[in-house]
Amino acid sequence: MESESDHQKTPSSRHKCSACYRQYKKKEHLVEHMRVSFHSVHQPRCAVCQKHCKSFESLREHLNGQLPKGNCSKIFSERGCYLCLKLFDSSTALSEHKEMCCLPAPAPLGTMTMPYAESQIDSSELNNENHIDRGPEAIAIDCEMVGGGSDGSLDLCARVCLIDEDEKLIFHTYVQPQIPITNFRYDVTGLTEEHLKDAMPLKDVQDKILQILYNGESIGRVRLDGGKARLLVGHDLEHDLDCLRMNYPDHLLRDTAKYHPLMKTNLVSHSLKYLTQTYLGYQIQSGVHDPYEDCVSVMRLYRRMRAQDHQNIGMGASFATNYPQNLKNGFDWRKTKELEVMTPDELYEISTPNYKCWCLDQGKNAVSNIDL
Repeated sequence: MESESDHQKTPSSRHKCSACYRQYKKKEHLVEHMRVSFHSVHQPRCAVCQKHCKSFESLREHLNGQLPKGNCSKIFSERGCYLCLKLFDSSTALSEHKEMCCLPAPAPLGTMTMPYAESQIDSSELNNENHIDRGPEAIAIDCEMVGGGSDGSLDLCARVCLIDEDEKLIFHTYVQPQIPITNFRYDVTGLTEEHLKDAMPLKDVQDKILQILYNGESIGRVRLDGGKARLLVGHDLEHDLDCLRMNYPDHLLRDTAKYHPLMKTNLVSHSLKYLTQTYLGYQIQSGVHDPYEDCVSVMRLYRRMRAQDHQNIGMGASFATNYPQNLKNGFDWRKTKELEVMTPDELYEISTPNYKCWCLDQGKNAVSNIDL
């Protein structure tokens, strides 16, 4: 008959994480794991075994990587979508879903389009109540850069494009850089001196973009909680804004290059080309880069991530824009002894993510009616 000490050394006495299923000999090790893992309902999860993963890339490895989880891989290969990583009840349901999930590539603007285009966004329904119910509007931006400086390595914005959530072009113009262009980077931009002959001055471009983004909201309110200002979606937004010599509040930025679930497992960014191919099912940037094509792709990625159903009910838009600053991690203020007597499930309940999940942008009464 086994003694109590022998029993404590058996695998059944190990402490198992309720999220990623890792096991530890000592409870203190599990507590430390939970403290630094930031597990929550917002993390990507295997639809078969419900294991939480750090990113969608690690989830893909779990399902069909070099060492996939056998049972999960088998089931998912039969009824899972490798774009959105959802699992369906039947192969018929999966086939119907794939027709909607794999999207067609947008038609590029090209470089022969008019140098300046602008459309008005209907903001007649943007009162405070509707804004909270639906969540904040989003605008996608993309810039194309030419080269400045003696060796042409200095990035200068020469073209900018903005679209709304319906992929409607709302602003497009060529931009006159503030210093001489020494490399048009024609193979990538498709631009020549002729395109920029009557380009809009950078200051006018800045004013127009901010007018669209602020949406009539005061600067103070925008900096505080966003108000009715619009979210800005893009890929490597810090670089685009730097080249435009603009600033916009961090809590209103939605960057597909910095969003944890879309990054590599080591939190290095993927290219927009890779994300579009992997999550949307079509190719971009195979030749000349088109800003409208990139805008549409980044907006589709954002909407797909925003449509994730993480069962967050009753969170208003202003709360969402400031999350997770408003929500303290439950490990920060509890004593170690208190944590070590909690069950794995209780530890999971107090764990919070270390990034702002885009599902919170949906507003308190939003329904995910866009399953891209």
